[in-house]
Amino acid sequence: MKPRTSVIDSPKREAMRIAGDKVHGERTIDVRYPWTGEVVATVPKATLDDVRRAFKTARDYKPTLTRHERYKILMKAGDLIAARKEEIARLITLESGLCIKDTLYEVGRASDVLLFAAQQALVDDGQSFACDLTHHGKSRRVHTMREPMMGVISAITPFNHPLNQVIHKVAPSVATNNRMVLKPTEKTPLAALLLADVLYEAGLPPPMLSVITGDPAEIADEMLTNEHVDVVTFTGGVPIGKYIAAKAVYKRQILELGGNDPIVVMDDADIAKAADLAANGSYKNSGQRCTAVKRIFVHEKIAADFTEALLAKTRAWSYGDPLDPKVDMGTVIDERSAMLFERRVNDAVAAGARLLHGNQRDGASYSPTLIDRVRGGMEVVLQETFGPVSPVMTFKNVDDAIAQVNSTAYGLSSGICTNRLDDIMRFVRELNVGSVNVWEVPGYRLEVTPFGGIKDSGTGVKEGVQECCKAFTNVKTYSLPW
Repeated sequence: MKPRTSVIDSPKREAMRIAGDKVHGERTIDVRYPWTGEVVATVPKATLDDVRRAFKTARDYKPTLTRHERYKILMKAGDLIAARKEEIARLITLESGLCIKDTLYEVGRASDVLLFAAQQALVDDGQSFACDLTHHGKSRRVHTMREPMMGVISAITPFNHPLNQVIHKVAPSVATNNRMVLKPTEKTPLAALLLADVLYEAGLPPPMLSVITGDPAEIADEMLTNEHVDVVTFTGGVPIGKYIAAKAVYKRQILELGGNDPIVVMDDADIAKAADLAANGSYKNSGQRCTAVKRIFVHEKIAADFTEALLAKTRAWSYGDPLDPKVDMGTVIDERSAMLFERRVNDAVAAGARLLHGNQRDGASYSPTLIDRVRGGMEVVLQETFGPVSPVMTFKNVDDAIAQVNSTAYGLSSGICTNRLDDIMRFVRELNVGSVNVWEVPGYRLEVTPFGGIKDSGTGVKEGVQECCKAFTNVKTYSLPW
């Protein structure tokens, strides 16, 4: 039995943040700590009327913040979050089961997002074109400017980064003077509610951001079809993403979906360094990242040595009580997910894979797990396995590696371990993914750089602060006779 861990009382001020601040009788949702199953907070379960009121409130409000005012709000919010880093990290751990090491890192990333968004608020994003560039031109100039959306941004976020996934949508919305209605997942809503209060404290007018908590079966369609919605931005699984694409007709869509990301280890690679990247990529954040390492391709010449090195890393990766600062990995989001990982690994072993370490489950706690002799048709690599599983596969040459990487329906990111420039450039040109990181994990990025995938990983519309600011604005063109 796991020891019971003391948890916080329901954060009343944050949990009450809903359109109209109104709770309808017993309409609440329990938020549970995955490590113990204890209720750590309750949040309102919004009605359709709540959602509609939130969108109308946002649509009726006309933001007037100057660029400098938006800059100051975002910078102050970053300072407030940095000052409360430990408190916020603990809150994220309690709602998600992620270990405190990972949640402290997440809070630090959130501060980076606010910094980059604040800088973006100051960017003069217009262009100017001379009109006498051809023989039939005129002595005029064409100018462009970016304006916020006429309607409201509808944002829906997942559980795996309860703060960072939210702030990647909210901060660009603030930077571009937009209004947003946000629905965080009912599994991990607390960080989103806290972020809203931080932004209000920093000076953000409340109508520019409403947070709705509720049952997606009841309110999700309204988030997609409400008459006041101009943009739908969603991060989450492929089936829901495709549902949104079909449902949110004639609305701008930003869909950041799943991944089945590889790390490719060539025969010239530093084996110890590659094994360290593979372990970090597989087990950080309990493997619950769209860009986590989910397939490990190793050149057959070095497969045995690499697997031994990765086995040592996996054995050393501690897991357990998420609030223990010494623990490297907490739980996954819930027992159902852990059971899925366990079953997929068992199926792979029954089909010929070899279990080298792990596949131990206790409730939502699931161990770092290493298997080799994996083949592409096994479900553990055919589908996105959103947990701490390292499946090792082999290849013969560059052609074989590229073919195996591209065999998946996903196309998000990748990591490459080699020092040969000719091979690197082949991977960059020929991998069907949104990002290629050489000597880094697939998930490496800056918060400001373009991020996103193709195929089942997304429609090619990028996220990242800079790209998100573009997606949240309309370009207006005007010309002048001077």
